[in-house]
Amino acid sequence: MKKTVLAVTFALAAFLSTDAGLAARKPSYEGYKKCGGCHKSQKDSWLKTSHGDAFDMLKPKEKAKEKKKAKLDPDKDYTSDEKCVGCHTTGYKRLGGYSESVPENKAQYLINVGCEVCHGPGSLYRKEHSKAGNRYKKTNEKTPRQDIVDLGQDYDYEEACNSCHMNYKGSPWKGAKEPYTPFTPEVDPEYKFNFDKAVRETGKGKAMHEHFKLRNVFEGEPVPKLRDEFQKKAKEPAPAEEETEE
Repeated sequence: MKKTVLAVTFALAAFLSTDAGLAARKPSYEGYKKCGGCHKSQKDSWLKTSHGDAFDMLKPKEKAKEKKKAKLDPDKDYTSDEKCVGCHTTGYKRLGGYSESVPENKAQYLINVGCEVCHGPGSLYRKEHSKAGNRYKKTNEKTPRQDIVDLGQDYDYEEACNSCHMNYKGSPWKGAKEPYTPFTPEVDPEYKFNFDKAVRETGKGKAMHEHFKLRNVFEGEPVPKLRDEFQKKAKEPAPAEEETEE
């Protein structure tokens, strides 16, 4: 019996170490610290954005004027309110994502609207980024972009944005469902969400991090919307960074 168990264990470990094994596993959220290990320039820019401090907005006294307008109590602590936390954290109650039971040393990298909210849970594709980057360095061989999509990378940025900004009762977005956001265009016209406009507003105080030059080690479909436009104007990342692909 012991030999059988050991054999199964070794076989499972061998399978999970292969590309097929990785694809069979579910990707989990890791937090912005892991992403920032290679994408430091983007991380530093993101920390200064409104997404980078989205969790603080749920605290008492924060955004009091906006809360009153949406008929919320500005003195209330909403940091544990399930109707709010999902749109102010990363991967709420999903595999590896934020929840009230996550230890503080990990939670600090999952609060706020982090990298993986837009780009997808990174536990699997992050490793493929590293392998693809090394491959490109050695041979100039590019990796099919579909490979990282299969491992959980998400290029449907507009849908990711809509899941919070367009999730209100009566929204034209077909995916709208409870719990709805109270910040609707009826409350204030500023909440009328325009994806193309929002993603072009980058830097301190805006929603999006600044864009930096990528090494283009991936190729093929799906090509991210607006990617070419952003790359034409993108800044050079800090020296020695391993910028691969968004």
